[in-house]
Parts: sequence; C-alpha cells; structure tokens
Amino acid sequence: MATKQKLELTWIGKENRPRLEPRILLEDPARSYHAAHRVTGRDCFDNRLIFGDNLLALKALEAEFTGKVKCVFIDPPYNTGSAFTHYDDGVEHSIWLSLMRDRLEIIRRLLSEDGSLWITIDDNECHYLKVLCDEVFGRANFVANIIWQKTPTRENRTDVSTVHDSILVFATNRLRWKEIRNPLPASEAQLDRYTNPDDDDRGRWASLPAHAKAEKGRRQAQFFTITTPSGRRIDPPPGRCWLYTEERFREMVSDNRIWFGSDGSNAPRVKKFLTEVQAGLVPSSIWLYTEVGTTGSAKSQLVSLFPGEVPFSTPKPEELIKRIIGIASDEGDLVLDSFAGSGTTGAVAHKMGRRWIMVELGEHCHTHIIPRLKKVIDNDDPGGITKAVGWKGGGGFRYYRLAPSLLEKDTWGNWVINHDYNAAMLAEALCKLEGFRYAPSDCVYWQHGHSTERDFVYVTTAALTHEQLAQLSDEVGPQRSLLVLCTSFRARADLYPNLTVKKIPRQVLSRCEWGHDDYSLRVENLPSAPPAPGQMDLFDPEELS
Repeated sequence: MATKQKLELTWIGKENRPRLEPRILLEDPARSYHAAHRVTGRDCFDNRLIFGDNLLALKALEAEFTGKVKCVFIDPPYNTGSAFTHYDDGVEHSIWLSLMRDRLEIIRRLLSEDGSLWITIDDNECHYLKVLCDEVFGRANFVANIIWQKTPTRENRTDVSTVHDSILVFATNRLRWKEIRNPLPASEAQLDRYTNPDDDDRGRWASLPAHAKAEKGRRQAQFFTITTPSGRRIDPPPGRCWLYTEERFREMVSDNRIWFGSDGSNAPRVKKFLTEVQAGLVPSSIWLYTEVGTTGSAKSQLVSLFPGEVPFSTPKPEELIKRIIGIASDEGDLVLDSFAGSGTTGAVAHKMGRRWIMVELGEHCHTHIIPRLKKVIDNDDPGGITKAVGWKGGGGFRYYRLAPSLLEKDTWGNWVINHDYNAAMLAEALCKLEGFRYAPSDCVYWQHGHSTERDFVYVTTAALTHEQLAQLSDEVGPQRSLLVLCTSFRARADLYPNLTVKKIPRQVLSRCEWGHDDYSLRVENLPSAPPAPGQMDLFDPEELS
C-alpha cells in the first residue's frame, strides 16, 4: 500500500541554512530616551529599539525571550520587483523564501504558548508564504487570511485593480490562542442594528436566522414544520435545518426569543440582545478601510509627524496595528516587530500599554523611528490612535545595536578575538554561546555567569598556570562546577575534577558563521546560475495517495 507523502513547498537553496552567531546587544544611552517623570503607574521604560540586521537581532533575542513574546507583527518587503526607498524589495523568489523561513523559525521560538504572528503581504508571495508558515507553525495553527482594504480608490491602468493586502495569522497553539484572544468592541454602526420593535424588557436586540446548514450529524429532530403565530406553516430551506430541536424551539418561543415579524407570519429569527454582545465581537476576515484606515491615511499620519516629506511608500495606519495588537495581546504583554519600518508598531504598542521590541537596519531607524517615539513619549503626537486610547505620554525605550562579530581574522588569516571586545563584552558573548546566563558577580571574580545554581562559567584572556587552576579548583569546591574559557593554559585539564578548561577561540570556532554581518533581503544574494526549467516554485511532485 502506498504511504502518504508530506506536501511541502520546495525551492532552490531550501536546504541551505545560515549558522547564525548569537550576538550580544550593546546599549547606547545617548540614543535611549524616557519621559522626565512617570505619567501613570503602568509606564514602561524597558522597551527596546535594536539597530542591526533583523535575522541576527532575532537570534540575539532568542536566549532571553524564547517563549515570552505574545504578539509578533511584521510587514516584510513584499518582493514585488519595485525599488523602495528604504528596502530593496526585488529579491529573487527562492532567496526571499529562504530568508523569510530563517526569520519565521526564530519567531516561532520567541512566541509564547498563547502567542500569535501577523504578517502583512500582497498576492505576489501570499500563497507561498502561507504554505511556508504551514511548515513552520503547522497547518493546524493557521488562524486566518484577513483581507485589509488598503485603499478605497480603483486603479484603471491595471488588469485588475488591487485594493487589498492580506494579513496571514498563525498561532503557536490555535486552540489555546482562541481561548485568550480578545474580541472587538462593537462599532457605532453595529450598535445601530440593535432595536426593540416589540418593547422587550431585556432591551435592544438584533435578529439572526433560525436555521443552519444541514451538515452530516445533524439530528432528525432538527427537521420539523413550524407554525407561525399567524398560522403559516414553514419548513427549513432546502439543504438546511433548524438550529434547535422542536422541544427547544418551543422553549425559545415561550421565552420570547423568536421573532416572527410584526405581523407574526415571517420566517422565524432568533433574537440576540445587545447586552449579550457588548462584551465584544468575533473578528471577521474582512477589514474595511473605514474601520482600520488605509495606506493613504498612514502617509498622512507620517506627514503630520515629518512635515514636507512622505518617507515611506506603503506605511501601515495606526488603526490597523491597534486592532491587531488589541486582539492578540493584553496590557503589559510583549509585542515584537522585526521589520520596524517607520516605527508604527512600537508607537501603537506604547500608546496601548504594551511592552515592545523593534528591529530596524535602515538609517531611518535614527532619522524617523527615534524622533517618532520621542514624540509619543513626550505626548507630542496627537494623531493616529492617540485620542482613541486616551494617550497622555510617558514611558521610554532603550536603544541597542548589534555587537560586531566575536571573531575576526588577523593579518595572517587566523581567527582571533575581535579587538573591539572588552572583557565584559567577551564574557557576555561567551556566556551566550555556551548557554549560560550572563550574571557577573560583584564579589567572586570567577563567576561571570551560571546555567544552574551550582554550574558557573569564567572567561579570561590570560594564560593560566597550574597554580592558578589549582587555586580556582579549591575556591570552586567539590559541590560546584566551573567552565573555564581562556586563551591558553599550562597544565593537564583533567587534574581538576570540578573544572572544565577550554581554549578560546578554538572552543567556539566551529559553532557558527563568524564575521557575517548582513543577512538582509538584498539582491547580491542571488544564485549565480538560474534554476533548471520547472525546478523552482513547485510543490513536492510526488503524488499524495
């Protein structure tokens, strides 16, 4: 008997995966910023803006934030072939898939068990990206493909005028996410649908059909004839059945929860009271521009912040990000955007009382994102969602840049420790590489980090002698263990049962790709030769049986 084959997306170079160096992050206090005083007791000052390649930045966050991010929103380059000012958005398709896969895999690990990922994308890559996310997150964790009406205007010079983008939504665990996701508040237009034509004591209500699709498993008791108050006999429409059994339907009629129209002869409808839905509505899969804004309104928001310029071609409106963050997180939760662009995600998360991390490589990190966040913190940003959420300013953020690669080649082509690293940077970097938590002791010189309460690491550029190692062994004692990383040592390492002595950089040479600073979406990464006809962009050719 033939076995089922796994259906998956294939592309040239899929098997090639970068061996990422887990860099450390260096704070630049001169670019960090916070309010002069607390505005509320909920102000958050430990938000992070990271300048650097976003794949390396995601890797740098992994040790500290795995399983801690509640909501990830990303607006990656759409790979349309257009030349964007701040992004090279014409990366060849197979390279784009590889680079997105590498980022999605780390994002998956960063997300909490009830976390979710939201990706804006257009039709050029949407359907490939959906299958790619199926592989990374599992098909069962696909939540929705939301259609966002990004513009109300029609373009007559194209074959079909595209007025929408897609928002792909995936959860770490869809069943768990469904339990915690927040409903949408009812809009004024939705509330206006609720009236009270029969003066029901329970207040305003709207009516819903009393029948449903007659799917397999529906009980025969849900197929019966209803007699209306006027005497009209009604059966369920073809292919459908009543929502309730006849006994339950009679109970609903007795409770005045069934509406037959003002003259009592209409098909039955179920009354849904406003008090039952004011807690919120289930999000739909179509988001109209009247609800969440457009690309044009987002540009207007940016122009109000940066008069005289339109710095981004396809920014996302604050109202759109507000809806996403509102559904996917609660106040105090952590929100991540690794394609920060104009900084909308951080600005909205800040106003909504969420903690946030943003990553951006472009120089607009300094020319646009930082000034925008300062305006938010100083309550000098009246646009966007400011009034809707009652934002009054406050909080702050810390600015980080990626440290250079730990290793560099010397004049003779040998890998050596980067000369830009001081002792503290070296200790932190090696703790991260070896899986230790960097926590240098104030009083014990050899405690630079720990993996457990009894397992420590010591990093030094000194050449250690037998006497020094023996003294270390005595201080560590028989109940603890110590990993010693040094440039050299003159002794037999097996003489000290509580010490593990390793040389650097030899100990880490094979761990990852050193000196690689750019994993961004750029065309210089294109393969040197085109793929064979029919070889690219295919699903696995083996048939499912």
